[in-house]
Amino acid sequence: MQPALRNAFIALHGDLGAGKTTLVRHLLQALGVTGRIKSPTYAVVEPYELEALPIWHFDFYRFNDPREWEEAGFRDIFAGPGLKLAEWPEKATGFLPLADLDLHIRTLDDNSRNVTLQAHTATGQALLRALPGAIP
Repeated sequence: MQPALRNAFIALHGDLGAGKTTLVRHLLQALGVTGRIKSPTYAVVEPYELEALPIWHFDFYRFNDPREWEEAGFRDIFAGPGLKLAEWPEKATGFLPLADLDLHIRTLDDNSRNVTLQAHTATGQALLRALPGAIP
């Protein structure tokens, strides 16, 4: 497992149906999460626990006010160790910390997506360097 994932915050951007949750499901399965991986759309957050890696999958789509993030107590989760994956981070603008990595998914057609990644921190840069085919 890529060490940079242990404390990374990855923000996922894209329209409804672009594939954000599907991408997260595949990532979590690749990391070793077994069993059902649910969308956090209604619960807002779904926690997963791997040996030495807590993971939180957030979906802020239903937030009407960014302050809901603070009121839900998510500051403590983001301040602690573990991988944080957040869909619809713009719904918590001003409260979320800077994402290590922004992942943008753009739908081209029913079967094609364009994915762009942008690192904002040393952790994000380490994640990009670890991708297959990345230039060191």
